[in-house]
Amino acid sequence: MLSSLAKLRASGPTARAALSALTGPLPVSRSQALGASERLAAVTSLLSSLEHLTMPDQKRPGGLNDWALARQGHAHYGRPLRKLLDIVADERTSQVLHAARVAASAALLLPGDSRGRGAANLFLGLSGALLYPTHRYGTDGSDQASTMVQTATGLARLAPSPAAQDALMWYVAFQSNLSYVVSGWVKLLGQDWRNGSALTGVMRTRTYGHERVWRLARRHPRSARALAHGVLAMECLFPVLYLKGGLLTRPMIGGVAVFHVANGFVMGLGRFIPAFTAMHPMVAYTSTPRSHPAAAGRDDRMPATAGLLLAGAAATAAAVAFHRRLRTTDHVYGGTVITRHGNELAHDGTVGGHDDGPVSVLVHGLGALPAHFSWYTRALNAGGRQWLAYGRAGYGASRRHARTPYHLGESVDDLLDLIGAAVPEGRQVVLVGHSLGGEIARRAAARLGERAHSVVYVDSSHPEQLDRSGQQGKNARHVEEMIRTTSVSLRMGLGILMQTPDWVRNLPVPVRSRAMAEFADARVWTAALREWRAAERDFRSFEGPLARLDTHALVLSAQHTVDRDPDHLLMHQDLADAHLPGRTVRSVVVETADHDGILTDPRLAGEAARSLVAFLDETIAGEAAGQRPATAGQEAR
Repeated sequence: MLSSLAKLRASGPTARAALSALTGPLPVSRSQALGASERLAAVTSLLSSLEHLTMPDQKRPGGLNDWALARQGHAHYGRPLRKLLDIVADERTSQVLHAARVAASAALLLPGDSRGRGAANLFLGLSGALLYPTHRYGTDGSDQASTMVQTATGLARLAPSPAAQDALMWYVAFQSNLSYVVSGWVKLLGQDWRNGSALTGVMRTRTYGHERVWRLARRHPRSARALAHGVLAMECLFPVLYLKGGLLTRPMIGGVAVFHVANGFVMGLGRFIPAFTAMHPMVAYTSTPRSHPAAAGRDDRMPATAGLLLAGAAATAAAVAFHRRLRTTDHVYGGTVITRHGNELAHDGTVGGHDDGPVSVLVHGLGALPAHFSWYTRALNAGGRQWLAYGRAGYGASRRHARTPYHLGESVDDLLDLIGAAVPEGRQVVLVGHSLGGEIARRAAARLGERAHSVVYVDSSHPEQLDRSGQQGKNARHVEEMIRTTSVSLRMGLGILMQTPDWVRNLPVPVRSRAMAEFADARVWTAALREWRAAERDFRSFEGPLARLDTHALVLSAQHTVDRDPDHLLMHQDLADAHLPGRTVRSVVVETADHDGILTDPRLAGEAARSLVAFLDETIAGEAAGQRPATAGQEAR
């Protein structure tokens, strides 16, 4: 691109004049950049606060921003911050703050260059940060961007030296570059953006769609693909405007400004226009060559400092990732089994020779960990039941060495080999599988014969779920994109930025640290991506019916799963019905539980685990008495 522009500059005077108008830096002075940025950000906060003031019902009981409901999402904050948010969320306090924000924003739209404008900007930035958690709906990236710009411009207005002002302006410019670059490279991971169909897909959605634009995109697919690829290139390559003395500053800033205007009109994201363009004056100022009078005396130490900090952060991230990898692959307890595929499975448990009862073998879900079953293993220990937990190949300390392409049958073979090697001969097994682990357990039970005592399906997958459930079939592509994005991010060393999820904090204290290390390790997500692709191929080609199993069965369903997708409740019933008459079959819906909470929430997992232990006690006692009870039932817990 730069070489082509250089050739055009060497052409005739008319072409050079046109090129000069379209290319080159956008020279603005320090004070001009500050003024333009603060006014554009003020437009965003003005519109946002007016919007909240004109819709007070959203804050009242039952409204979208009812604090009695929204505050539950901030329960993990410390008490002082929760108390402060309670005060800010009060309807009267909120109205006063928004009215003050309207006044401050309007004042910043007036001419002026005083230090008082810095105080107004800081007020808008701080009040925006406080109000943001209390407005669960009606806030978006535009409010975050304006809060950042207003805080930086407020500090710059009050800064004691031009060097400090320049450092803050460089900070805003960096944030602008990051907002586009990160967005672009994340889009690049999505198949829709790579093949150019993203525009058509977005325009047909209810939230951001536009019927006329969608019809145009359908009518002109090549133009739609070119536009999608153009947006992708513009975002990914945004920092090139700093090359060649800012030669591409005008087309890049102009392009993204048009992009935001189009989004505001087509997708209804009106506040995005002033919010993100508020960063552009800072970008224009920092990309202007210092030889230009407008940028004379600019302090450019910030980029070098940022580079050193970035290098230090990268080294720290690599060290953290290395430490987590060592922690994840270190298998101090338990043992390992080499399977027929050459995979090395690390396992742990309480299997011993002093008992002849069935061993519960815990099969984790896709992208999950053996630690997910921690509350279940505690319940099994308390009930005197032996168990065996393991990580599938590629998870934790387990390693995949198979040379052939992965398929679900490989995991089934591995599970059978693990049972053959780690469970004493003659002992039966109870296969307890969560999510995809439930399907792997079901297939393994069909091949175990009499060694299979029972199958426990914990909110299990079903091989027909992508065809029978419109919801799951539609979301399949998004699941793959999420897993792939996380896998790539972790391989890039961004695991240091990953926050500890709630389900890890809900696990027993002794296992939390290792669980977080495994969850933030790229190997888990690489294995999950491999399994998801194989599962999708397998499920799409499944022709049924389910194999009939001569074992007992317990089907544990999470209420949120079956409420959100009633088709899944019917599929869970199919899993129960696949077990032969004469065996004990139970179906339990764990109330208020979701797909992960049925394993990790202390209370809900405790209820499910008690159902498991009671089921084992019943079936084992019945078999000891020589009975094969033909009982079946469904209950809610």
